Amino acid sequence: MTDSHRPSGEYPMYPSYGNGEAAYPPPPAYEPAQQNAGAPDWPAPEPAPAPAPAPERRVKRPFALLAAVAIAAAAVGGGTATLLGELADGGTAGSASGGVVSGTTVSQSSAGTVSGVAAAVAPAIVEISAKSSAGDATGSGVVITSDGEIVTNNHVISGASQIEVALSTGRTYTADVVGTDPDKDLALIKLQDASGLKTASLGDSSSVEVGDQVVAIGSPEGLTGTVTSGIVSALDRDVTVAKDDDSSGQGQQQQQGSGNWPFEFGGQQFNGDTGTSKTTYKALQTDASLNPGNSGGALINMNGEIIGINSAMYSPSSSSASGSSAAGSVGLGFAIPVDTVKADLDTLRAGDGS
Repeated sequence: MTDSHRPSGEYPMYPSYGNGEAAYPPPPAYEPAQQNAGAPDWPAPEPAPAPAPAPERRVKRPFALLAAVAIAAAAVGGGTATLLGELADGGTAGSASGGVVSGTTVSQSSAGTVSGVAAAVAPAIVEISAKSSAGDATGSGVVITSDGEIVTNNHVISGASQIEVALSTGRTYTADVVGTDPDKDLALIKLQDASGLKTASLGDSSSVEVGDQVVAIGSPEGLTGTVTSGIVSALDRDVTVAKDDDSSGQGQQQQQGSGNWPFEFGGQQFNGDTGTSKTTYKALQTDASLNPGNSGGALINMNGEIIGINSAMYSPSSSSASGSSAAGSVGLGFAIPVDTVKADLDTLRAGDGS
């Protein structure tokens, strides 16, 4: 047996029960906790851990940040759209040119496209049929006022006894000559009893540069509303054309498809004799396809503004088309700058042309 080191007789004394027996198990060394509502717990319970943040609260901050970024992006995007709109409108966003009927402006989504320019401007381009003793002529014209003023070439209507105009919608009008300027190969005619017409916006030909994209719209060979495109090939070309129908002989008949409008360029005569009575003007050169019937039609920039009136084109005749002269693409068309047209409008309206 293992000896105990406790001295003999030194055993703990436990309180006894009522019958004198010792209590077992022994009572705890401290008083049990009181259950009275007013008494403090002892020992004090440890504080409960703080509840974790609600999940939705953790998500709100990044969501708010994303919303702010989206708002900022929308603001930047709106500013960019405004800037593009001003550029497309030549810096005049929100303002309309005087006398231009709504519907001829190129929309922002279509700016810079041939289809957009064609859709916007084609309603203002008309087909002109002129009858004279020399024959029937078919040319084109540009509507510049809602009541039917139309700019065209003098050689299209020169000597005409009757003029009929067909709109892009197919509706036809009878027209009267208001004024002509053979020196500039320009004429102004006006439709009878017309109103509410779509009009073209006249641009600024002084700002045109070589290489600018352009669209030509007219009625070549009587094919109304034909659209071609190209670039400005050169500026200030000296083009000489017949001044009136008496000097050219075939001035009216060149539009029937059997002949071509006679003109001189670079000291040479093309497409027939220009006659003794002729005039020379500075022209825009373009490689947009032009054919008989395009005369008087529009040369248009990519903002939908008229920058020239198509007036002449080069096409090798059967007699001269030999050897290298007939090789390669032609692509030589000429247009009267629109600044010349604008400067001549008052004279044409007064009927005081030369």
